[in-house]
Amino acid sequence: MTSTRIALKKSLIGIAVCSLAGWGLADGSQPMRTGEPDVVKPAPAQSPTLAGSRPNIVLVLTDDQGYGDLSAHGNPVLQTPHLDRLQAESLRFTDFLVSPTCSPTRAALMTGRHEFANGVTHTIYERERLTLAATTIAQLLQAGGYATGIFGKWHLGDEAEYRPDRRGFDEVYIHGGGGIGQTYPGSCGDAPDNGYFDPALLHNGTFEKTEGYCTDLFFRQAFQWIEAQATAEKPFFAYIATNAPHAPYVARPEDRTRYEGRGRLNPSQQNFFGMIHNIDENIGRLVNRLDELGIAETTLVVYMNDNGGTAGVPIFNAGMRGAKGTPWLGGTRAMSLWRWPGRIHPGTCDRLVAHIDVFPTFAELAGVDLAANESLRDQVAGRSLVPLLTDPAAPAGLAWDERPLFTHVGRWPRRSDPSLAKYQAAAVRTKAWALVSPEGGPEPHWQLYDLRHDYGQEHDVRAAHPDVANRLAAAFDHWWADVLPRLINEQAVGPQINPFQELYYRQFGGQPTPEALERMRPEREALPPQRRSAQPKTTPAG
Repeated sequence: MTSTRIALKKSLIGIAVCSLAGWGLADGSQPMRTGEPDVVKPAPAQSPTLAGSRPNIVLVLTDDQGYGDLSAHGNPVLQTPHLDRLQAESLRFTDFLVSPTCSPTRAALMTGRHEFANGVTHTIYERERLTLAATTIAQLLQAGGYATGIFGKWHLGDEAEYRPDRRGFDEVYIHGGGGIGQTYPGSCGDAPDNGYFDPALLHNGTFEKTEGYCTDLFFRQAFQWIEAQATAEKPFFAYIATNAPHAPYVARPEDRTRYEGRGRLNPSQQNFFGMIHNIDENIGRLVNRLDELGIAETTLVVYMNDNGGTAGVPIFNAGMRGAKGTPWLGGTRAMSLWRWPGRIHPGTCDRLVAHIDVFPTFAELAGVDLAANESLRDQVAGRSLVPLLTDPAAPAGLAWDERPLFTHVGRWPRRSDPSLAKYQAAAVRTKAWALVSPEGGPEPHWQLYDLRHDYGQEHDVRAAHPDVANRLAAAFDHWWADVLPRLINEQAVGPQINPFQELYYRQFGGQPTPEALERMRPEREALPPQRRSAQPKTTPAG
């Protein structure tokens, strides 16, 4: 799909974000502030200042770094001087919602709609595969004349038709599966015997055996490619998706030793913070490289994490409850830093926004009118952040805080009825309220939290606000009914041999061991569901 005008397949709309008339919910613009009037207002208009400006775009997405894993956010142990500089030079969205785990967030980023509308409900068992009916942001930008490159983690399907070279990326430099060296039954798995050092990486269809640490390799390849695009004076979209700091926690020795003996960190935490230190150094190199190439003022850099925290949560979690794999704020709030010198003024924006808003934002910046394309109009449920990038306070009349946003951890047993897990680890968010069913199943166990006064989600106020709880619950039921038919991967069965491993053996010879074949056997029973603790604030990942 490389022609100037992509033949876009019409996608059934996934209502991940709804603005429902008659909500009557008082949403505050920050946790401790009284809310705005209960009025559903018009959708934001396009900004005359940034729309169609066609910047280069660099999107950096880290894996399992939490909101609290940044020294600028108050972490008492971690030191991230380069990220702190990026944070200071960026517009910071302080209430940015993502999904609780890896693939779901990536599916939402790529398409502008909730992951369930893309068929993505898990990170393995073929349920990580992004529907082929969706148009990705890379396809959209590619059709608009952008060079497109991905460096690092894809995690939206390893079979050939699902890989990024068929989804709009010109340059592809990736590992397989959800993490380097990880292999699961069916189609999700990396090249055999891969590790964080010297991994075999798939580069434009051919494996390359590398030398170095994975994060350094991804950034190094991205730098080379960016320089080539700058020389050609072609706008580009560089998607740098690091494997770090995903488990297993393996840092460069020189990065790990920085945290030995600090704050009683265990070895996993030392490595985890060391991995983030390495990311921090590469962010410094990225900013310097853009300056050296003379393209900093024509390049938008976006930095974010894909879900809640993991190893760092017991050290610092920014006052939030929960972690990765939970529907609490600690599982779904992400950092979101937008740097564009001379065009976006540094500061903070406390509006409730989400990963599904990135697609329409990039589209508007690139000059694509989504409203003029019926197929994309049906697909994209998010809204452009361009008005907020122009004015973080948002012009009066914009309904940023009134829309509900939906979270569901997914991960119900393999090839079971999703309806039996409808209320299992689910949530509905507005600015002021969070309705959470931390356990549940076919029946809900709803709890309601007033985030204006209880950002730690410690006090269930459902009994005091039954009208709010009922309306949020009704919105969830409406959303679930809409996405349920879109869960196209639930009965899928993957191949006997992971596609990345098959490709690797085809290139280098050999075959998987009996033990490896057993691990890849698609008929294996699903792993036990991820444990989701309901403990406040310091809950580690399951």
